[in-house]
Amino acid sequence: MTKMNAVGWFDIYVDDLDRAVAFYEAMLDGKLEPMGDPTGESQMMSFPAEMSAYGAGGALTKAPHAGPGVGGTIVYFMVEDCAVQQERAVNAGGSVVRPKFSIDDFGWVLLCQDTEGNMIGFNSMK
Repeated sequence: MTKMNAVGWFDIYVDDLDRAVAFYEAMLDGKLEPMGDPTGESQMMSFPAEMSAYGAGGALTKAPHAGPGVGGTIVYFMVEDCAVQQERAVNAGGSVVRPKFSIDDFGWVLLCQDTEGNMIGFNSMK
């Protein structure tokens, strides 16, 4: 049996869906698509995904820039070069929490806050 990655789906909760969609479309240079909610309780816009490659890696992390509780979970988006997202963050309505930094053999990371107050990360190999 093939091992599955630890995370299979994520939701980033927002207060203003249109504002959040504009932020993520600007940051990731792509379109989010409307997604139905079978319960009828939520409005959802999905990130582009290849569902046959379902899942993502993850880790438990202790760090000085984030902690458990509210804001303690960070989703990392894979991008070509996170320096690009660093330049886009403020114009898209967010902020840079920690500028691009090396994570050694695993590439580079940028930490941002989105328009809704969520901390998110961008990871690149250059």
